[in-house]
Amino acid sequence: MTGALIIAGSIFLWGALSVRLQRADLTAPVVFVAVGVLLAGLDLVEAPEGPEGLKILVEITLVWVLFSDAARVPVKELRHDLGPYVRLLAVGLPLTMLAGWGLAWWFFPAAGVWGALLVAAALAPTDAALGIPVVTNPVVPARVRRLITVESGLNDGIATPVVMLAIAAVAAEEELAGASGLGTALVSLLAGAVVGGVVGLLGGRALRWARQRGWAAEDFAGIAVLALALIAYTAALAVDANGFVAAFCGGLAFGAAAGPRGPAELVFVEQSAGLVSLLVWLAFGAVAGPVMLDLVTPMMVVYAVLSLTLIRMLSVALACLGAGFDRSTILFIGWFGPRGLASLVFALLALEELGTGVEHAVAAIGVTVLLSVIAHGLSAAPLAARYGRTHSPVPK
Repeated sequence: MTGALIIAGSIFLWGALSVRLQRADLTAPVVFVAVGVLLAGLDLVEAPEGPEGLKILVEITLVWVLFSDAARVPVKELRHDLGPYVRLLAVGLPLTMLAGWGLAWWFFPAAGVWGALLVAAALAPTDAALGIPVVTNPVVPARVRRLITVESGLNDGIATPVVMLAIAAVAAEEELAGASGLGTALVSLLAGAVVGGVVGLLGGRALRWARQRGWAAEDFAGIAVLALALIAYTAALAVDANGFVAAFCGGLAFGAAAGPRGPAELVFVEQSAGLVSLLVWLAFGAVAGPVMLDLVTPMMVVYAVLSLTLIRMLSVALACLGAGFDRSTILFIGWFGPRGLASLVFALLALEELGTGVEHAVAAIGVTVLLSVIAHGLSAAPLAARYGRTHSPVPK
């Protein structure tokens, strides 16, 4: 009960003091990972045998984040500035995976070629939530903020198939019983896209139709969308399809079909995801952190640092050649590629599917996320202010 009281009190205080804390360069992941570590240090939480105990919590959070991020993609607005988005997602993201793959294969030869791809692909997606002071700071040009936000919203959905293929390849290589092969994984990904698209399209149109007839109360429309994201995910799982791809494609379809009230109805989904994400970061600090630290090696720390700096920033720089950005803007976008929820859930999925054979790969992912929480959380506000002083905001 003491632990529950501290958790509830921490959430309340964060809600009441969030602006003040963010001005002090503290983000929600930094604060709640620290609270989790405190709870573990005081023996107020009982850790499971491994970090897979977080799986359900992280999965639900990622489903809501994927759905809401995809539904928020401003397709019509992006057409006017499509080039930079395509560069980051179609060039920068694959380069990040390839560079991370090669480095992981070199650093962790025991993981094998597919285990190295698992590490690289799981760490390729970014999480703008770790850099909230950047994407919400008006001193940062709107174009740059949109670019970071849209990249973060789409790259986890794009990386999901690669992660699933890497897991299937490791399983096939080790001939694990019950694990899906490469062909099955591809079918699962395609089926997930179809299921999610159908659910999102039908759900968006049904809710719009109900609103037009006055059947849907405003107070409950957001709850309906929250449930719709879970329907897309669970419907995909029911037919052995990929639930995360379904959630992402469901969000895209919902955003296209829901009409002008759709964005307002996503607020409840985003707030729910925000609440659950606080618990994820707290649990990560309390449970997964100590478990992974038992497995950490100096080579993992070096890889984590390179993944957050050289691999990401060099890939972004190459992708942005000829895009018209100055050097400081490219460095700014390259640095603010924090790793967060998507990387955690990919690591936990791998652990569940493959067992302890990939625990060192999972530890490498966990160490990178932990360093990202600290480094990006503490640097977001001061670097955003510094960058904003030297760049005139671009009108929205």
